[in-house]
Parts: sequence; C-alpha cells; structure tokens
Amino acid sequence: MQFKHAKKIRTSLAVIGLAVMTACSATYTNHGFVPADEELGNILVGSDTRASVEETIGRPSSTGVLSDSAWYYISSRVKYYTYHKPETIERTILAVSFDSNDVVSNIERFGLEDGRVITFSRRVTDSGVQGTSFFRQLIGNFGNFNASQLLDDG
Repeated sequence: MQFKHAKKIRTSLAVIGLAVMTACSATYTNHGFVPADEELGNILVGSDTRASVEETIGRPSSTGVLSDSAWYYISSRVKYYTYHKPETIERTILAVSFDSNDVVSNIERFGLEDGRVITFSRRVTDSGVQGTSFFRQLIGNFGNFNASQLLDDG
C-alpha cells in the first residue's frame, strides 16, 4: 500500500515539475507579411506597375505617409518570456517604391540589423472628451468666460 502512495507522489511531483518548466519557456508570435524572394523575383523594376505588383504579391497593410509613392510589407517576430517586456527579435520591412507613372522604381528589404528599431504605431486623434459626462463638461465651462465678453458689442 505504501508503494502505491509513493508512486502517486512521484507522479504528482513530475507533473508539477513539468508544468513549472513549461510555464517558464518563451513563446513567440509572428505578425504581418513579407513576400518571399521567389515571389519578388517575378517583379521587374522599371517594368511592373502598381496593379501587377498587387496581382503578384497582394496589397500591403501600409503605404507611404506623405505620398502614396511606396508600399511597405512588414513582418515581425516577438518573444514573450514570463513577466518580461515583449521583445521584437526579428523585423523585416520590404519597401516597393513607385515613380510618378506607378511603375516600380525600387525594391528594398530592411531588417533590425540595418539600423535602429522603428516602432510602427497607429496614430489616433484623442478627442479629450472621452469619459466626461455632459453635466461635468457644462459645470467645467463656468470659469472659462467672463460676463464683459457677453455685453461687448463690437
């Protein structure tokens, strides 16, 4: 009977040990899409157009900010390890540039090793009104004007 009890304890300890070891292992996530070199080989600089690039490798999720002169395909691999801050361990950016006639003028590939880390973020304008009730806004405006402004004719 004692042997059965010891076997259950050893099995329980092994399961707990395995759970602890699994909890401390890193996990990885992949984000985005960058076409493979084989697909890029089908695109000819100076010959292909924006439409043919879209047909060959698809539209990207990002385009040029100030002008639509380039398409950016971005992929990244992020490492998550227990309570540490997530770490981007791999990032690839493929830039397909177009001239004024929408013909491919350049194809460049960049990675983390090519320079500083660039954080891509979506910028959203904050209205500043979020979470503030109508009544609070009304009461808050009492000190923002003076009576002489109401009576001024000109």
